[in-house]
Amino acid sequence: MNFTAQQIAEILEGDIVGNPNAEVSKLSKIEEGENGSLTFLSNPKYNPYLYTTKASIAIVNKSFVPEKEIETTLIKVDDAYAAFSKVLEFYNQVKNNKTGREEPHYISKSATIGDNEYIGAFVYIGENVRIGNNVKIYPNVTIGDNVVIGDNCVLFAGAKIFSETQIGNNCVLHGGVVIGSDGFGFAPNKEGEYNKVPQTGNVIIEDYVDIGAATTIDRATLGSTIIRKGVKLDNQIQIAHNVEIGENTVIAAQTGIAGSSKVGSNCMIGGQVGIAGHIIIGDNVKIAAQSGISKNVSDNQVLMGSPAFGYSDYNKSYVYFRNLPKMASTLNNIEKELNTQSE
Repeated sequence: MNFTAQQIAEILEGDIVGNPNAEVSKLSKIEEGENGSLTFLSNPKYNPYLYTTKASIAIVNKSFVPEKEIETTLIKVDDAYAAFSKVLEFYNQVKNNKTGREEPHYISKSATIGDNEYIGAFVYIGENVRIGNNVKIYPNVTIGDNVVIGDNCVLFAGAKIFSETQIGNNCVLHGGVVIGSDGFGFAPNKEGEYNKVPQTGNVIIEDYVDIGAATTIDRATLGSTIIRKGVKLDNQIQIAHNVEIGENTVIAAQTGIAGSSKVGSNCMIGGQVGIAGHIIIGDNVKIAAQSGISKNVSDNQVLMGSPAFGYSDYNKSYVYFRNLPKMASTLNNIEKELNTQSE
């Protein structure tokens, strides 16, 4: 789909410098711009590229004053970075604005689906499923029995939603997500073998939750695994049975949270963090990447390390840790000198 500079300027409430009829059909980085592409400039470090880019249209700050002639049509706005983000959001909406039903697909006769849906090829929708309005379900998605999905949700290709799962409004589940698979529950018997404990609960995902590719959220043993409103999960995260994640918490890739742990609201958890089971993490907690959390954490803590402790204390300790060989050598020399004096 093509857009003119005039159309983009109207969306962004910007001013055009150059040809208002210049057209673009794709996006590009400024250093890689080519004819027919839209780019942006917000960091002065990239100013030189504006004079050489082949992009047809560039979004710039109103404060930008060119030092020489520019062939590219400019759209001047108050904040070029924010404006380009708005363009990206609009572009995604247009690109993903699919409707209708592709063949083949299977939808149970007992399922109900709202208006303006998109059902991709090879989608399976089970018994008694309820799906809201404006939901996009991409190819190869499986939705089990008794699942509820709210309005304006997007399930990208290959997502698997197991039975009894509840998903709120305005949620995005990326490719390969698995929601509601069995929790890791096994009980040892007298023979030293492990018997599976039935996982009879479900998963509840509230509104405005984003879940990255290949992330898994296990169903509860009893009750529910709960992801609260506004949570943002990166790719390849493991959330075990009966975990609860508080509102507006963000978690980076490859983090694992063991069973029955509770994470508070507005937390920020870095990549590859490990959180043990049956612990409580308070609100507004920040945990640095690759940290290990093995005990309860109170509100407003900033943690680092494995096992994790205070971020400031960690940095101070690390200074000594790096100097341990030198310190050990100094202590050995002092010990030798003391031994020599005592002889």
